[in-house]
Amino acid sequence: MTTERTGVVTFAGNPVTLIGPQIQVGQKAPDFEVLANDRSKVHLSDFHGKVKLISVVPSLDTGVCDAQTRRFNQEAAGLGEDVVVLTISADLPFAQKRWCGAAGVDRVITLSDHYDMSFGRAYGTYMKEHRLECRAVFVVDKDDQVTYVEYVPEVTQHPNYEAALAAVRQAAGK
Repeated sequence: MTTERTGVVTFAGNPVTLIGPQIQVGQKAPDFEVLANDRSKVHLSDFHGKVKLISVVPSLDTGVCDAQTRRFNQEAAGLGEDVVVLTISADLPFAQKRWCGAAGVDRVITLSDHYDMSFGRAYGTYMKEHRLECRAVFVVDKDDQVTYVEYVPEVTQHPNYEAALAAVRQAAGK
């Protein structure tokens, strides 16, 4: 049975339906299957033993998503080798690769959920009306426990960068 949630998020002021559960702090992070820029399959388990900052955006080709990904890319340099920053969107892997090259983004790993929205369905970020991800940030510790969750209430607005980065530092013991 697919969980559908309404009244949680708006997109440009319009309510949307989110498919998938609402992730909670303290729960085990659900696994997912997304595609890397070379179209290889990537799973949460590929990053076991690292703190994971998962930045979720609708499309890298929009202003706020671009700024969010650039900000986390800039911050990634100071987070240490035991932290990985993942940006997940429904953009095609080819578009993500092109965007990263043009933007000079080299510390964030962009991952595509376009194929079957596995991440969106597992983390409750799949916007049914648009077949895009809503804006969200998750921090998952080295043992794959969720330590921070933010579903941004209005998709066109920025997440709370400071709170997310503080959660990453705490999970990484910094």
